[in-house]
Amino acid sequence: MSYVDEIIAMVVEKNPGEPEFHQTVKEVLESLRNVVEKNEERYRKDALLERLVNPERQVIFRVPWIDDQGRVQVNTGYRIQFNSAIGPYKGGIRFHPSVNTGIIKFLGFEQIFKNSLTGLPIGGGKGGSDFDPKGKSDREVMVFCQSFITELYKYLGANIDVPAGDIGTGAREIGYMYGQFKRITSSYEGVLTGKGLSYGGSLARKEATGYGIIYFAAEMLRCNNSDIKGKTVSISGSGNVAIYAIEKTIQLGGKPVTCSDSNGWIYDPEGIDVELLKEIKEVKRARLTEYAAARPSAEYHEGKGVWSVKVDIAIPCATQNELQMEDAKQLVANGCFAVVEGSNMPTTLEATEYLQEKGILFAPSKAANAGGVAVSALEMSQNSERLSWSFEEVDGRLQKIMVDIFHNLDDAAREYGMEGNYAAGANIAGFLKVADAMLAQGIV
Repeated sequence: MSYVDEIIAMVVEKNPGEPEFHQTVKEVLESLRNVVEKNEERYRKDALLERLVNPERQVIFRVPWIDDQGRVQVNTGYRIQFNSAIGPYKGGIRFHPSVNTGIIKFLGFEQIFKNSLTGLPIGGGKGGSDFDPKGKSDREVMVFCQSFITELYKYLGANIDVPAGDIGTGAREIGYMYGQFKRITSSYEGVLTGKGLSYGGSLARKEATGYGIIYFAAEMLRCNNSDIKGKTVSISGSGNVAIYAIEKTIQLGGKPVTCSDSNGWIYDPEGIDVELLKEIKEVKRARLTEYAAARPSAEYHEGKGVWSVKVDIAIPCATQNELQMEDAKQLVANGCFAVVEGSNMPTTLEATEYLQEKGILFAPSKAANAGGVAVSALEMSQNSERLSWSFEEVDGRLQKIMVDIFHNLDDAAREYGMEGNYAAGANIAGFLKVADAMLAQGIV
């Protein structure tokens, strides 16, 4: 059995009931076979892959809080500090009922390579809780966040671990957690990113992930003799990532025609009205049925179906494994020529392989959605310098980072005989930097 196969088998055996973690480890290590085989003696000697797939630290804790009826509620909190070889742990905090150890490990493992690809000195980590902010009052969200950070704060620090937001964790939640961290530690430091502009946040952070996806997509298309201008685009989700991917697509001349939420999806053949979408989702925090009610050209459909529309480019921005085999076949049949992953691992392994076999331009999430963590790292830099950069400066740096990411993974794929396989190129480029750092630092 090869070294790669040994590690995949070990991960499955030692981490039962964690299919998402198994999936991401298999996807990454399979694409690294050529690299591992060329360096197998050294990697085996130092147990590099064993150390890579085992987090440096896993923190699991209870989060008690009192709801508006005076009842005590208890949730579970997680922080997986996966790898700090190239910098302090960096990765979001997700508040969603689906959160468990396996989900956080999958996200944290992906974060190692995503952060490496940015070229910035940040390691990989992830955290969260099975708490659901939906339907909770501001007071309930505040007391939960305060309880959550009261336990987690002891593992955080500007040079240790700097979390950000994720699904269910926006500016409101970050603000409550930062206030409690500051209260406990009496330290005003850049220990959380995605903060409000009045207390250390960065301009363009809200837009960063969505904008970065489209900057990456535009460069990928340009290098394949195409352009986003004039193309019809399907986008899933209606949260922060989807909204700003829609906005940047429009700015670059594309026409996004879909978005979705947990209840259903919108098809708007005239193009999504991004200002209306912002009003409904960011201000009212309402469902997409209100978009359809306010927009005569829009159709609302219950359930799934966002990938059934005939488009040129598909950008899944909702959640993991949302684009499955039947969806991939439908996209190909409808003439879609590019899939750009916006959320973390939104395409199943078999769907990814099918799309690649059919010659679809496929941009993996760890590269395409790295803009969010990149600007989080830029926020860390601004906090360290006690400076605030302009929107244009941050946006310019973001665009350069995303263009550089594409070329780094493209070069890596070519070097290892997998030209055009951007998923493999992303894994290779991200891995090599982390592996070099791990080998240089000894057995730790």
